Amino acid sequence: MLTSTAQIIAPVKTQVVKDQEGFKLIRDGKPYFVKGAGGTNRMELLVASGGNSIRTWGSNNAKGILDKAHSLGLTVTLGLDVGRERHGFNYDDTAMVRKQLDKLTKEVLLYKDHPALLMWGIGNELNLSAKNPKVWDAVNDISKMIHGLDPNHPTTTMLAGVNKTAIAEIKVRTTDIDVLSVQTYGSLPSVPAQIAANNWTKAYLVTEWGPTGHWETKVLPWKAAIEETSSQKAAVYRSRYESSIGKDNNCLGSYVFLWGQKQERTPTWYGLFTEAGEGSEVLDVMQYLWSGSWPQNRAPHIESLTLDGKQLPEAIYLSKNKDYKVASVITDPNKDKLTYRWELLHDATRLGEGGDREERPKAISGLISENTSGNITLKSPETPGAYRLFVYASDGKNKVATGNIPFYVND
Repeated sequence: MLTSTAQIIAPVKTQVVKDQEGFKLIRDGKPYFVKGAGGTNRMELLVASGGNSIRTWGSNNAKGILDKAHSLGLTVTLGLDVGRERHGFNYDDTAMVRKQLDKLTKEVLLYKDHPALLMWGIGNELNLSAKNPKVWDAVNDISKMIHGLDPNHPTTTMLAGVNKTAIAEIKVRTTDIDVLSVQTYGSLPSVPAQIAANNWTKAYLVTEWGPTGHWETKVLPWKAAIEETSSQKAAVYRSRYESSIGKDNNCLGSYVFLWGQKQERTPTWYGLFTEAGEGSEVLDVMQYLWSGSWPQNRAPHIESLTLDGKQLPEAIYLSKNKDYKVASVITDPNKDKLTYRWELLHDATRLGEGGDREERPKAISGLISENTSGNITLKSPETPGAYRLFVYASDGKNKVATGNIPFYVND
């Protein structure tokens, strides 16, 4: 029993090395390229899809997450929740900074020897809406603390974008970190060039990447951002990965966002899964990118989606309390019979920043004529304003296609 316990808590050494080709992670003496996802659910499916690692944004339930990851052969980049200036943390307050360091020291002592641990993620997007450069002094002190207690795992900190100002500060103030992590969406293909342009000479990770962000896409006149369909997302996930992460020898790998589901502008924008747990076409692409093979059962594919004969990016205005035709063309690669679900929502107005929690708008019932086919009649709401109509086309085997059309009801 003692031998078994000792084996469970034995750390696995991970280090960053540089050779003639570029940077590599070496874990337990072997090269290790991160094929990871942000999120801690559906770990078994991550393994089955060819993934090898997960990341967290904090240490809540860290023991359970690490234990399960280890049982499945996954590693964990364990997040340490560091105070953000945009949430009121004051890096001029030395007592507050010291208290945070003491708290994180206890967390590091708890988990430093776990065999699933890959590296430490110090904070998340600390540069977002921040002005005080002393945050990078604090990150450096946290990294030094970690290295003093844990010689077996590298440290990193996650930036919003390849931020020139933040990288310049980090190069001077945060010299102790081993890896720079960047989080980027539409600009992922240019990350290798941006890293080089900022003269970053250490290794880097991409710890969040995914669809075109809501701040990057076309915005309609009433300020509604246009979301890609699940099929459009699948195409950009693949092309962006292959043009950057997949070929840059200084990149140690990545964590795709999001291995789960969340409300951020819409319920479908960033998750690879729906609220019901169905996987989209993006999930198929990730399996291909990680393993080189496609899943046997492929997700449905959206070819077109129109409202009143119009499709995005055209701005669609409707009169109130009037019937309009909605049409979709959605196919299934395996010829599975599709079932459809349509949902009408107010467009979200209580919006967060940097992934902060948002409340899902309530569904509006009674305005969709027939909710089980690819072509329906929508009665426009009586109340003027911004809305979105969503379609979910499911194959009955836990795969789905999703899309939505924002529209505005005139008075």
